[in-house]
Amino acid sequence: MIIRDLKPSKQVPGRWLASLEDGCLLRVGENEVLDFDLYAGRELSEDEVIALTQSVERSDRKLRAMNLAAGKPISRRELERKLAAWGADEEEQAALCTRLEELGYLNDAAYAIQVARHYWDRGYGQRKIQDELYRRGIPRELWAKALELCQDPAGAIDAFLTKKLAGRAVGRKELKQAADALARRGYSWSDISDGLRRFGVETED
Repeated sequence: MIIRDLKPSKQVPGRWLASLEDGCLLRVGENEVLDFDLYAGRELSEDEVIALTQSVERSDRKLRAMNLAAGKPISRRELERKLAAWGADEEEQAALCTRLEELGYLNDAAYAIQVARHYWDRGYGQRKIQDELYRRGIPRELWAKALELCQDPAGAIDAFLTKKLAGRAVGRKELKQAADALARRGYSWSDISDGLRRFGVETED
């Protein structure tokens, strides 16, 4: 397969456009140009075309992963899942994620604290936060430090009950609805029961 033309992209810095004799257009990076000694008129064997295509795909995954990790907090496990969906094998996933950790783009410990603070500040309880840490693939050994933020739910529960029940005629139905809502937000029954008592409602165990 002969490269008919090779020129830099006008839209994407660092990208080159390789036009092959069969009409195919390969978008390659500067590394591929150098590593594969690409130039107009160069004839590529079938194996070289396959290797070049695989290298381009790896470079594209690397760039996408870096952009994703730089754009928003994400756990290592979440990024591994993304890379797997993009076609990366386990070895490539591990190597790229480890490198991004070294560069500071991935930090599961800091991310765990950020997730816990986000949901705690919005009035969610410990169970909800644990569910989110699990869903995001954050290792369990990092949970304890993050959950130190969630030691006293009384303020959040009191604020919720005041908003939902103050100034209303409160019956059994309203109490159950409020308790169920707090349970869905991740609070334990003991914390909910204590909150109802502070609100002036006696509960049955």
